[in-house]
Amino acid sequence: MKNIVWTRIDDRLVHGQVMTLWVQQTSATEVVIVDDAVAKDAFIQIIMKSSMPARISLKVFGLADAVDYLNGEDDGKRVLILVKTPGTLVSLTDAGIPLESVNVGGIGAKAGRKTLYNNISTSEAENQDLRNLVDKGIKVFFQVVVSDAEEPVGKYV
Repeated sequence: MKNIVWTRIDDRLVHGQVMTLWVQQTSATEVVIVDDAVAKDAFIQIIMKSSMPARISLKVFGLADAVDYLNGEDDGKRVLILVKTPGTLVSLTDAGIPLESVNVGGIGAKAGRKTLYNNISTSEAENQDLRNLVDKGIKVFFQVVVSDAEEPVGKYV
């Protein structure tokens, strides 16, 4: 099993805050994006890889391949998982990937979503996915930036 050091929901995936703050805070050496659409988009992957610090590897997988990879042998890398939605994490945990905690850092407003906490907006289905993760005993919390205090999601969903 890979050494998962941080799991974050952030619909922007790779951006400056993730690369400068969260990678440093967690001492991650590899970022694993789990997203079926991004896994099929070679152009977006090139852009994301070009924004990564040289010392950090980036892997992009669809859900099934991510399960296989994360179940693979621990190769000494410290893995930070990035996903766009909580449903992806429900699928990973249903497939046997153990997660101790989930950082909810960025889910933007769009049709069908309502503000849940500060600038984080979710649909009712996403709220159910967050409840599902909490019900599995996973620590799920809001923390947009490293300097913010953790705020338990369970109080809101």
